[in-house]
Amino acid sequence: MPAVSGVSFEIGDEEFVAIVGPSGCGKSTILNMIGGLVAPTAGAIEIDGRPVSGVPANVGYVFQKDTVFPWRSVRRNIALGLEYRGIRGEAQARRVAAAVSMAGLEGFEDAFPATLSGGMRQRVALVRTLVVEPEILLMDEPFGALDLHTKLDLHAELLRLWGERRQTVVFITHDLSEAITLADRIVVMTRRPGRIKMVYDVKLPRPRDVIRLRETDEYLRAYGEIWHVLGEEFAREKAR
Repeated sequence: MPAVSGVSFEIGDEEFVAIVGPSGCGKSTILNMIGGLVAPTAGAIEIDGRPVSGVPANVGYVFQKDTVFPWRSVRRNIALGLEYRGIRGEAQARRVAAAVSMAGLEGFEDAFPATLSGGMRQRVALVRTLVVEPEILLMDEPFGALDLHTKLDLHAELLRLWGERRQTVVFITHDLSEAITLADRIVVMTRRPGRIKMVYDVKLPRPRDVIRLRETDEYLRAYGEIWHVLGEEFAREKAR
């Protein structure tokens, strides 16, 4: 069964792009193709003009589930990617300490995931990816299972970290409010097989206050315009 068909778009350096659409429209498939986890059956995925073949070294991936290892402490979970890259000793300790501080996890370095909240585990998963300094960050609904308060906290944290690091980000979400809060552009997909129905430029200025921006006219305008298009796809999916 084809997940996506005829999808073509470009993402600029340091751009934050969100992809939204009905369930099963191929959002995660697109992300997996960019990350080299799935090969396209036609066409090509290119990074810096070079076709993706296998998992690119400069790409980091944050999955839907927090994917932290329960038998490893916070410190050792964050160090995992560095270990794979042969970074050990003082260099590893220095980068892990900086990541712990970046995520506000001081005092929990030796804690195990079972003792942490869902939001804290997702912070561990996020900085475990960031600590290897990827140029491109792929995020597949990383905050979908969290309550609204925790989600807003992590939105603010992600925007702060992205403001410091300025990776290129491709972010999958079902939450339109989340997409508008975070992204520079939003790619709206049709129902399966997914095609691009609209690309929306978010004109909200940065830096963004994740609470107050929801009260602005530009946020309400963006939500209304995108929801009109997205809602058509939800209605068609329901009518099938």
